[in-house]
Amino acid sequence: MKKANIEFVVGLFLIFGFLAFAYISLQFGEFSIFSRGQNYTIKADFDSAAGLKKGALVTIAGVNVGKVSNIRLTEAQQAEVALYLSNDVKVTEDAIASIKTQGIIGDKYIRISQGGSDTYLTDGGMITETESAVDLEELISKYIFGSV
Repeated sequence: MKKANIEFVVGLFLIFGFLAFAYISLQFGEFSIFSRGQNYTIKADFDSAAGLKKGALVTIAGVNVGKVSNIRLTEAQQAEVALYLSNDVKVTEDAIASIKTQGIIGDKYIRISQGGSDTYLTDGGMITETESAVDLEELISKYIFGSV
């Protein structure tokens, strides 16, 4: 009888350990079951999205407000970037989206600068004013070959 109790407690401990491991894995992967419906997506077209990756941060005033959810090439040969933003963040229709470089390593992120409009973008809306990333390789080659 004592052995059965010990095996039961060990079994419960293992199940609890596996559940805790699964929860921590999902949190580190930034996957959340409970946050569905609390976000919306807007899009922005850039001439170049060089270096920008899916999952890159989206910031407003230096505060992380979302992530890049998708990058695809449009028929007009532009990079359409889908931004997955928190529902409590409102983006004005005249906002400017810029691809910026963060830190020494050069991770790319999107910075949104709010405009002065009283109208806000809704789910599926489009940011029309964009600034592509500065291509350092292109600038260096122009300098080296004397076309600056």
